[in-house]
Amino acid sequence: MQLTVLGGCGAWPTAVQACSGYLVDYAGFRLLIDPGYATLPRLLDHCTVDAVDAVLVSHGHPDHCADLNPLLRARGLSDTPPSALPVYAPHGAVDAVLALDKASMLAGAYRLHEFQPGDHFDIGPFRTDTWLLPHFVPNAGIRLTTPEAVLAYTGDTGPSPDILRLAQNADLLLSEATHIHEVPSADAPYLLTARLAGQYASQADAAGLMLTHLWPGTVPEAAHDAAAGTFRHPIHVATPGLKIKVARTSGQTVVKP
Repeated sequence: MQLTVLGGCGAWPTAVQACSGYLVDYAGFRLLIDPGYATLPRLLDHCTVDAVDAVLVSHGHPDHCADLNPLLRARGLSDTPPSALPVYAPHGAVDAVLALDKASMLAGAYRLHEFQPGDHFDIGPFRTDTWLLPHFVPNAGIRLTTPEAVLAYTGDTGPSPDILRLAQNADLLLSEATHIHEVPSADAPYLLTARLAGQYASQADAAGLMLTHLWPGTVPEAAHDAAAGTFRHPIHVATPGLKIKVARTSGQTVVKP
């Protein structure tokens, strides 16, 4: 399983960083997770739009799904449109994005598969398990399993014991880490710190940790150091173009940049 980071910025994109977006490739199947603001240009650095096999959205905030619109436009309005793109999202999560164009314009460009966080289903070669994790809107924590690896992704979340279930023995935990040491009190139930992300990864016996959804302007090294105070295994910070190979070899977990 290979994870390619398209962006890892929370809230809005910056000049150098797109918002949340991740391309997961396994057995020739490309799954795009969370096409947030400004991720489509970064996707095109790695593949064409018709090479994406499915999209999975954790929740309906635009920094996680806004670029679904230009992705569908690029596919549906091309001279030779590819087959309808399967889009998996919590109920209602992508309604606003899909409503940006009249329904008939992109009707053949996608097939929407809505789910409730907590559901279990398959997407191509990936066994997909989801958990409802606390956020300002319904958010699905996502665990992707193949015979070779497990990737766990929090989406955006506040503290929850379900993060430990999501991340248990994962080969890589991709965790929201909006703040470094402390979340403002009003947002504390709905967001994490880098330090707490490291703590969850450690308690879940994850083999590796990637911090993402950092607040714009956050120094990546500061987030890394905060997580390193609670997690002793490899730590990465999501930056565009970063590729991680996630696999188990001879019973041992290997996480390679």
